[in-house]
Amino acid sequence: MRTTPPNSSTPRRRWRRVASAVTATAALLLTGLTTVAQAQAADTSSSKVTWTRSCALPRHHGEMACNALRVTGGRTAFQQQHRISAKAAEASSPSGYGPTDLRSAYGLTSAAANNGSGRTIAIVDAYDDPHAESDLAAYRSHYGLPACTTANGCFKKVSQTGSTTALPTADSGWAGEISLDLDMASAICPNCHITLVEAKSASMANLGTAVNQAVSQGARYVSNSYGGGESSSDATYDSAYFNHPGVAITVSAGDAGYGAEYPAASKYVTAVGGTSLTASSTTRGWSESVWRTSSTEGTGSGCSAYDSKPAWQTDTGCAKRMIADVSAVADPATGVSVYDTYGADGQGWATYGGTSASAPIIASVYALAGTPSTGSYPSAFPYANTSALNDVTSGSNGSCTTSYFCTARTGYDGPTGLGTPEELGAFTG
Repeated sequence: MRTTPPNSSTPRRRWRRVASAVTATAALLLTGLTTVAQAQAADTSSSKVTWTRSCALPRHHGEMACNALRVTGGRTAFQQQHRISAKAAEASSPSGYGPTDLRSAYGLTSAAANNGSGRTIAIVDAYDDPHAESDLAAYRSHYGLPACTTANGCFKKVSQTGSTTALPTADSGWAGEISLDLDMASAICPNCHITLVEAKSASMANLGTAVNQAVSQGARYVSNSYGGGESSSDATYDSAYFNHPGVAITVSAGDAGYGAEYPAASKYVTAVGGTSLTASSTTRGWSESVWRTSSTEGTGSGCSAYDSKPAWQTDTGCAKRMIADVSAVADPATGVSVYDTYGADGQGWATYGGTSASAPIIASVYALAGTPSTGSYPSAFPYANTSALNDVTSGSNGSCTTSYFCTARTGYDGPTGLGTPEELGAFTG
């Protein structure tokens, strides 16, 4: 869920819009249509890709929604590339990009094979996924990745208190989000250990407590694939949950198009925008543009209404924190394969998109790049190494008064930040 552009609304108007969204969602629930918030994206075969939100929209101030979008129909870019018909796509086989595709797109093939041993990526989400470990095993087995289990010490699941037994209530929508996050961490850094920290609810207070728990568990790379409306409480949340020097904390920029959301707006995190990623005949072999499907579906971006600007961010159009810093694939039409079997929507293989995909990808790139220096804020690293990124220069995610807030250009822009990974140089420091 996103806020209204910061230079055109007040907090009262912003929360009035949130209230309106909650009312609309409640109405959909009454008619049995609550998850039909689907969007469409055209592809070269004229087959439309449709999808639905994995998690419900926030109902109260301080609640977060996951930024995962599950594809429900049409032909994805992967299916087109491999000449797989939409009819042939079933839950028994992948229909989105896998580890080889993602590593190729971001110049990570060698690093993924050789780096990451002994490093731990933490995934922070709300509620419990009872099938997290078994679904992760299925994904990794299919793609020939090394086993990552509790038994071999690679995988660990804890609650926000650190308990391995007193876990939160299970939730099908967030289980899909969890599978997406675990699979992306595995795809990019297969040699890394993974700690899943489950908050007892989707409130910022509980998710923030889970972030602190992730750091206390020893993770130096923490992925957060959720967001909600900005508020005057954000500065308090910043200091309480996200100020962890020497830890790379990534946060998805949102899936509702142009507009800032929290905690992507925190000055202590790396805010991750989303792109459309397709194979091409270029030297790189891939091309990217800003992910946008409609005025309400696409990567988030914008100028924060509350958070101060970090010293390393030097764009001049926004006096406060600007979203995003970097980006990665997020368009469901060019989405990633995920294995999920929990709940009514957990039917095995599915394709997912949303900036919930891009946040764990970037966290895992940080993990491949090495341990952040003591006292550093890793969100600053890309700003010191801009030449080590793929500059995304086409597309927009909406309409805005200051062009680069919502439109790609050469150099820094809101929707894609400084660009997408090209090997590891932009993520070390």
